[in-house]
Amino acid sequence: MIVTQAQTLTLLAALILVSGAAALVWTSLAFTARIAPRASLTVASANAATALALALHALRGTLPDALAYWPGDVLAVAAFALLGAAVPAVTMRRLIWKPGAAVVAACALTLAALPYDGDLRWQARLVNAAGAGLALTAGLAAWRSLGRWASGRRTPAPLALPLLLIAALMAARCAESFVHPGAAPDLRLPTGFNLGFLWASLVLVLLQNATLAFLVLMRLILRIEHLLDRDPLTDTLNRRAFDQSLALAHARFGRGRGYALVMIDMDRFKQLNDTLGHAAGDAALRQMVKELQPCLREVDRFGRLGGEEFCVLLPDTGLAGAALVAERMRCLIDATPLRWLEQDWPLSASFGIAEARPGDSGPDAVLARADAALYRAKHQGRNVVQG
Repeated sequence: MIVTQAQTLTLLAALILVSGAAALVWTSLAFTARIAPRASLTVASANAATALALALHALRGTLPDALAYWPGDVLAVAAFALLGAAVPAVTMRRLIWKPGAAVVAACALTLAALPYDGDLRWQARLVNAAGAGLALTAGLAAWRSLGRWASGRRTPAPLALPLLLIAALMAARCAESFVHPGAAPDLRLPTGFNLGFLWASLVLVLLQNATLAFLVLMRLILRIEHLLDRDPLTDTLNRRAFDQSLALAHARFGRGRGYALVMIDMDRFKQLNDTLGHAAGDAALRQMVKELQPCLREVDRFGRLGGEEFCVLLPDTGLAGAALVAERMRCLIDATPLRWLEQDWPLSASFGIAEARPGDSGPDAVLARADAALYRAKHQGRNVVQG
């Protein structure tokens, strides 16, 4: 097959246009639509760096060497570093930029020490090796983080595959520089390898942007699901979501897995609201929820049933275990008064506990016993645990 320079230049131009267009789209998502702004801006920067690096490469011999060579190579490495930072920015909302920045800085200093005249094979090897390393590291990290992020959902870790393919492509180009060192530094040369490399790069740029767009969409969906399940004031489960968890626990109880409930009601909450105002009451509820978090396991479910009444679902726990948890919770609330308008307001709560029994017709029976125990705790003087 005869490869012409027009073919390589056309593909190079297509890569520049696609990367530039992707940068504009992601920038619009960040600033206009306000969709995952930090993650979208990171992806936009990666695409912009790619487009500019390729444009500078295409203009070698036209622009002054000081503008076309060293800046283009540094931008190419920066593009891979930004791409590596994009996935955790999407999945974990963390912009992990320092390792990539260190690689870019090291490459920039090394490239500045290399002469940009005559043989440029070592510059090409450094850029391609750095790109392969950054993409591989990002791909492996993405594989792990996507597995954790999905948490049982149908979001497969292989969505990180485009990054691994990019790493393989850059590694192949680095290896090719040892086989054909004269042709490796220039993507414009009409060689079969350059043609295949540019086609693969074009496909992977499209695939990577599509994958990141899908991950942003998944992040939005998960956020909406979170908001639908959560109480807006305390960020505990709302009544609907808690009832679903309780029904699931009772279904498991039928298969031999017990559970217990801890009902919680803040004492003298109306008095607090009437004296300090509803804003103080909201602050007291948020503080109570925060104080109780260390008592909860990952499998436990903490929900707000309404007003100042909450309930904790403790899977695989009996009445004795629920009593220990409730007593610890009671002590934590009692030990931390609400600080409001330069004064301390004492907080306490009453607790009712119950466990599932074989004769229970459904979860409502367990909930009713816990509520009755809470009623007894209130009438015993409050700030006690009753079962």
